[in-house]
Amino acid sequence: MTKRTFVGVMAVTLAAALTGSALVASNMGFKINRTLSAAGAGSNSGTNTLALPDNRQSGLNTAEDLMRDITFANVSNVQKFLAASDTLQTYTGRKNGGTAFALNAGEGNFVKMLTSTAYIAVGSDNPTLAYTLSAAGGGSNSGTNFFAYNYHQTAADAEGLMRDIGFANVSNVQKFLAASDTLQTYTGRKNGGTSFPLSPGEAYFVKMLTTVAYTPSHY
Repeated sequence: MTKRTFVGVMAVTLAAALTGSALVASNMGFKINRTLSAAGAGSNSGTNTLALPDNRQSGLNTAEDLMRDITFANVSNVQKFLAASDTLQTYTGRKNGGTAFALNAGEGNFVKMLTSTAYIAVGSDNPTLAYTLSAAGGGSNSGTNFFAYNYHQTAADAEGLMRDIGFANVSNVQKFLAASDTLQTYTGRKNGGTSFPLSPGEAYFVKMLTTVAYTPSHY
C-alpha cells in the first residue's frame, strides 16, 4: 500500500482501483455481482472499493466475515476509512493483523485482493435510513466521509449526489481512478471538473461543508 495525498482534501494511506459492477434488483432487494481485481488485472495495486447494502446477507457483519465471504485466501486485507483522523484501519485476518472491525450501513470499505474474484453479495437498502455526513469538527477531521452509494438512489452522478445531499452543504465528491491510484474530484463550481457517473457497489468520498443527516432519494 502506497501513501498518497488527497489533493486539497487530506493525507491518507491508500492505493485504490474501482472495478465495474452489475446488479439485479427486485423492489428494495438486490444482488451485487462485482469483480474485485488483483494488481495487474484491472487494478494497479489490487485495492478495490466496495459498498455493501444496508441490510447485508446473514453472517456478513465484520471485516473477517467479508474476507471469508469473498474467499479468504484471495484477500490481502479489508480497510475502513476513519473520518476522525483521515486514516485507514486495516484488518488482514493474519497474525498481528488488527481487529476485525464492524461493517456499517452507509460506509464504504477498501478490499485489497491477491486474486481477482467475482464476488456476489445480496441484501437490501433501507429507504428511510439517514446517514450522518460530517463536516470538519463535526466528527470528521477534514469533512471527508466515505459513502456507500445505494442501489436505489435516484442521484446518478456526482452532481446529482451533491444536489440530493444539499449542494451548499457539499464541497466535493471524489472517486478513484485505477490507472493512477488517484482521486477524481468534482466540485460543481467553476473549473470544478466533470460530473462522473456513480455505480452501486462502489464507494465515494464526500467532503462536507455542513454536517447533514442524509436520507438518499430512492426510486
